[in-house]
Amino acid sequence: MSTSLGYESKGDILIVDDTPDNLRLLSAMLTNQRYEVRKALNGQRAIFSAQADPPDLILLDIKMPEMDGYEVCRILKADPITQNVPVIFISALDDALDKVQAFAAGGIDYVTKPFQEAEVLARIENQLRIQRLQQKLTEQNKELARSNRELEQFAYVVSHDLQQPLQSVTGFVRLIMLKYQEGMDETAHDYLNRIHDAGMRMQRLIQDLLSYARLGKQEEEFHPVDGNQLLEQVVENLQMLIAEKQVSLTHDPLPKLIGNETQLLQLFQNLISNAIKFIHAGVSPQIKISVSRQERYWQFGIHDNGIGIASENLERIFEVFQRIHSEKKYPGSGIGLATCRKIVENHGGNIWVESQLNVGTTFYFTLAAE
Repeated sequence: MSTSLGYESKGDILIVDDTPDNLRLLSAMLTNQRYEVRKALNGQRAIFSAQADPPDLILLDIKMPEMDGYEVCRILKADPITQNVPVIFISALDDALDKVQAFAAGGIDYVTKPFQEAEVLARIENQLRIQRLQQKLTEQNKELARSNRELEQFAYVVSHDLQQPLQSVTGFVRLIMLKYQEGMDETAHDYLNRIHDAGMRMQRLIQDLLSYARLGKQEEEFHPVDGNQLLEQVVENLQMLIAEKQVSLTHDPLPKLIGNETQLLQLFQNLISNAIKFIHAGVSPQIKISVSRQERYWQFGIHDNGIGIASENLERIFEVFQRIHSEKKYPGSGIGLATCRKIVENHGGNIWVESQLNVGTTFYFTLAAE
């Protein structure tokens, strides 16, 4: 910030001390270092000054009449306007209990009088540097959240608008195949089949992308969900695939959960169908769902006997469009696991994976208990 003295200020510092000589000494020291300085002789004036215009940092004495530094700090930390302003206590009290009390009140550092000028300046500069980095990180996080919202909105709009023309393409291809199949040679018939199959793959991709983009767009309502009934619905939805692949699915008794039933259904269905898909040729999938209580959370594990995942790929499998196998061999959009992670995070949990090539994979995730 600029100052009336014509130089760029390194920061705005409020000094609070009931001894005028101490205020003059600290003020001169900091002004010489190009800090903008405010002074307060008591706690009430300090609180008023900080609330009216929060400084970048406060140097706060402890022993003051009417209101000591501990109380001043507690009041400042309880106020949303000033709670993030760093407070360095500077006091003649050098007992360990005094320092503990200072940190308990909300201070971030402590300097004992008589102080060394170099030490005070170093501690101030360190705290202001931390403060600037925290502000920068906060701004970057806000910008990232805004960018993510825009990308999700873009994905939603584009995917939604693509559905109708794509349905028209696949629909007309089917009509041509039905109406003119007798007059087409084998090559033309093959080309139309390829167009139709490509269109259907694109349609599945769009639907998966829409599903992913919808997550978090609106406030989800969380209700009690019976885990066992949820799993029954998943098994019913996957009934044909389970029968075709001769899947053996076992599970521990599932608990009652608090969450969005549609999202939780999608989470279990994605992970179970994933376990069925990535299996060795000629081997029947063996899937086990384990559940254990971890303090305030339930930890779930989806264990399979599939092809496994190489260690170098474990970090990226939850990213959107990250595929580690060819689409021809293992069809899919590359969005399913990213959707699972988003669902788990929407429910305040974590998801991770452990795997061994040619042995199997376990996806773990946590969900809050009732």
